[in-house]
Amino acid sequence: MTTRTTRRATPVVFKAACPQCRSSFELPADALRLVVGGTSRTTFYSFTCPDCASAVRKPAGERIVELLIGGGVSTLRLHSTL
Repeated sequence: MTTRTTRRATPVVFKAACPQCRSSFELPADALRLVVGGTSRTTFYSFTCPDCASAVRKPAGERIVELLIGGGVSTLRLHSTL
């Protein structure tokens, strides 16, 4: 007889801030969206501020991209046809 240990994954939360209302908060991975483009100008993450409902878009460098993907954030990869 084998015994399985079931681990419950701890939900990942990300600290964020709204530039509009200046509030700080934590968001679950499913509240964020990541877009990875061919350049730093087309790579960003976005979310809706839970306090003021503003749409927020922030640039994402390599380390941010790595952390968001690792944390299970939904990712859209843009492809160039050039």
